[in-house]
Amino acid sequence: MPLAENDPNKVPAIPPPVARILRVFAFDPSLATQMANFDISEVLTRVNWEPDRKYADPKDNSKLIVAKGLMPGPVGDYLEVVDVDPASNKAYAPVDLNDPYLLAADGLAPSEGNPQFHQQMVYAVAMTTIQHFERALGRRVFWSRRRVKLSKAESEAKERDDDWFPTHRLRIYPHALREENAYYDPDKKALLFGYFPARPEIAADGMPGGIVFTCLSQDIIAHETTHAILDGMQRYYLDPSNMDVLAFHEGFSDLVALFQHFTYPEILKRQIATARGDLSTETLLGQLAVQFGKATGKRAALRDALGRFDRTLNKWVRGSPRPEAYVDEEEPHARGALLIGAIFDAFLGIYTHRTRDLLRIATGGTGVLPQGDLHPDLVNRLAIEASKTAEHLLLMCIRAIDYCPPVDVTFGDFMRALITADFDLVPDDDRNYRVALIEAFRAWGIYPHDVRTLSVESLRWKPTQNSESVSKFVDVLRHAILDDSNKAQWDEICNERVAPGPNGSEMRKLTRMEIEQRIDTFCGMLHERIKNGVAKLVRNKQITPENMPFGLNLCYGDSTDLIFEIHQIRPVRRQGPDGLMKQDLLIQIRSGATVIRMKRFKCRRTSASKKSGRLKADRRNETFGIGVVLR
Repeated sequence: MPLAENDPNKVPAIPPPVARILRVFAFDPSLATQMANFDISEVLTRVNWEPDRKYADPKDNSKLIVAKGLMPGPVGDYLEVVDVDPASNKAYAPVDLNDPYLLAADGLAPSEGNPQFHQQMVYAVAMTTIQHFERALGRRVFWSRRRVKLSKAESEAKERDDDWFPTHRLRIYPHALREENAYYDPDKKALLFGYFPARPEIAADGMPGGIVFTCLSQDIIAHETTHAILDGMQRYYLDPSNMDVLAFHEGFSDLVALFQHFTYPEILKRQIATARGDLSTETLLGQLAVQFGKATGKRAALRDALGRFDRTLNKWVRGSPRPEAYVDEEEPHARGALLIGAIFDAFLGIYTHRTRDLLRIATGGTGVLPQGDLHPDLVNRLAIEASKTAEHLLLMCIRAIDYCPPVDVTFGDFMRALITADFDLVPDDDRNYRVALIEAFRAWGIYPHDVRTLSVESLRWKPTQNSESVSKFVDVLRHAILDDSNKAQWDEICNERVAPGPNGSEMRKLTRMEIEQRIDTFCGMLHERIKNGVAKLVRNKQITPENMPFGLNLCYGDSTDLIFEIHQIRPVRRQGPDGLMKQDLLIQIRSGATVIRMKRFKCRRTSASKKSGRLKADRRNETFGIGVVLR
């Protein structure tokens, strides 16, 4: 006999957990063979639990399909780990992270020789990186679109040779290459990790000829995942229209990997204790891919935010700002290191400022620490301040991407984006983060164009001049978005839920891909309404080609005008340090603009980049990018 709903003997339904805890190498396997670092060689990382997903059947919207949350591979909503090894002609069995034993043991134990742990490692670190981006951006991460060549019939119907389709999952190949390399392939939408024998000259640091797996390096995984996320946000940042563009991709990816070091308390406390609170000295926190760098003959980390290994002195030496390098350096990784140096110097300045009172208390006002180990309480407090500083800077850097021009970005543009994005979310900069960033960028010789001073006020993107053409375009944009025929779909995009239907269907949460599909459809409708609205204004001579709003070329005038595209429209929800939620709307128009709107349609500030740059063979050689914030 079935139990009644209110029967006390009925076992209540158990909800799925919030997170999945997995074991990973803290940096890479090299620490596991060092007595000084063995106990911090392994850490636990929290990955959001991926629940089962319900989505509408593409062939019949009245029917729902249930997809398992995380399948063996692992294969989830964001990632698909495919473990084939072409060099060895092998395919390794996929790990099932839902196995009860693995759930109880926090996943597989870290191991260099277990391919299933390699799969677990890349999944855990990549998902952690994705979570940092989603927290900072206030929206879901989408991968860049796949370019598919159309058939002859489709090509004739659509009047183009190819089309772009959403990418559901980023593929990760832990053993794709037998070489000293790992990279993001934008065509395959995949991360490819290599493995290789260590060079003989590393006898003092490891086993000569021992196999080094790049898929076991936290830094390399986070770095390559960031490349993929950034490509999904700004696809033209892979087009080298100036020396900073590719360097920005490299430097930004390194920054994300570096600041993720500070999310592990055990590592942070150990390194602070070892450095006696002085993080400007040599620590693992400022180094990237230590095992990879040593295995390839560098005798040091692949890259270091604070210094370098001097072969002549046979020791690590602290680096200093090199403003002349920003003029002369052209290699993307080396040029990107200048951006890393500036941001990390800002971090050190803020950390020093935040911990001055602690050191005064600990030293009786002298500021000079006594000999011996630091007190554990002091280490804990220093670790808290370092973690908060790194976390805030990481979120600032990620949020700033939405404020950068969509094409032809420079380090100076990123500097202005950092200041503007942080001011919008945190108007009261009581910790002087913005001042520290300005000071560090100046020391490294990085200056933005078109500003007269390096004050916070000068560096913030200025409000757009409220000209007649701007007002008319804003009206067109407002009516295009808020048209009654769009309401149901727009509500679904904003709420990420399907409202109950007239046929009695239940309200349900949309999957990530359903949200992306609705955004695509909405962008198409928005494009037509903007195009028709602007054409009407041109016919009525309310807007002229000589007075284009925000400098946009909206396909009016003669036939040589550039065709524009609504790249994306995304509701954004960001939470500031005060706990208040801020809701924005991000719109990207190409070739054209980045637009951010808040609640009302009033012009707020713009960012612009107008330089020569190659987009596609079938497009004009000049690109014009504008960022506009509408309130």
